[in-house]
Amino acid sequence: MNTSLISDSVNPRLAQKISNFSWPLLALVAILSGIGVLALYSVAGGAMEPWALTQFYRLCAGFSLMLVVALIPLRFWYFCVVPIFFFAIILLALSLIYGVSVKGAQRWLEFGPLRIQPSEMVKLALVMALAAYYQNLDNKNISRLLYVMIPALIVAVPSLLVAMQPDLGTAILIVTGGSIMMFLSGIHLAYFGALLVILVISLALIFISRGTSWQMLSDYQFNRVDTFLNPSIDPFGTGYHITQSKIAIGSGGLEGRGFLQGTQSQLNFLPEKHTDFVFTTLAEEFGLIWCVILLGFYAAIIFYCTMSALRSNNRFGSLLALGVGSTLFLNVAANVAMISGLIPVVGVPLPLISYGGSSLMVIMFGFGLVQCVNVHSRKG
Repeated sequence: MNTSLISDSVNPRLAQKISNFSWPLLALVAILSGIGVLALYSVAGGAMEPWALTQFYRLCAGFSLMLVVALIPLRFWYFCVVPIFFFAIILLALSLIYGVSVKGAQRWLEFGPLRIQPSEMVKLALVMALAAYYQNLDNKNISRLLYVMIPALIVAVPSLLVAMQPDLGTAILIVTGGSIMMFLSGIHLAYFGALLVILVISLALIFISRGTSWQMLSDYQFNRVDTFLNPSIDPFGTGYHITQSKIAIGSGGLEGRGFLQGTQSQLNFLPEKHTDFVFTTLAEEFGLIWCVILLGFYAAIIFYCTMSALRSNNRFGSLLALGVGSTLFLNVAANVAMISGLIPVVGVPLPLISYGGSSLMVIMFGFGLVQCVNVHSRKG
């Protein structure tokens, strides 16, 4: 067991903490956040209302949250893992009972004017829980069946609750994120082979169940698969989103139509243009070249998360930083693949750019944890 996280009593002074920040990471987050505000300004037809100004205020709160999280000792977050994880699970369970239904899924909880999406919180809470679990586990036990079943249960509970909303896309992301964390911890590859077999059998059963009394997915979820395989089957219904998205991406070409010049977004042909399909707006107005640069910014953030993990002097910090980086990667990959027609539409926001409070605050909290690793568990 690595005890340096618990036993280390050294607490750097404020100036030392700030000097230990990963400033390139902070700059990249700020750049992407600024691009997000510009994109929301554009999709509103060149106006700060109703999305860009609210997103700006949320970003100010998010950067403040990141700073506070970074300056608190890493030991504190280690001891908060259990209450944070169970709090997220409780909120997730409450969303099934009291949640607000949006497009057939109860994903949201409302507390007065505040609306939160517990499934976004669970993504980061799961990373923290698995990082804490493997901090306490001897290397010789990592691949033993009993010690693999415990993290598997930690992953299974929230993913099943999310699937019951129903939100199959987010549930798959949670399972994938948990699997990546277990892979990074060093468990034997044979377990992933078994998981692959289970996945193939499950997919076969899902499609066999269609139209039977024990159908495993809702009709609208099967319709999404049909639309993914053939968007032209219902171009003005279930295929409308992806059809318009492809038109917008194609019309952008290499250099784009120009800022505020996108026809699909400005003329409201593009649905969900401020949330799930905001990357499509960027592709139409700025073109392929700038979209590749944008994805390069995300890749650089993941790189700095990985560097933070390598510099950490304990397993908890390393897995936290890697977990935040992998969560970012999964969300970006799912969003870009979705709007490009490579996977069915699953309703995943683009981190730091899509309009939304829950996903933004969660990812800012995650970056705060990465900076906390830099500040409090840096080697040397």
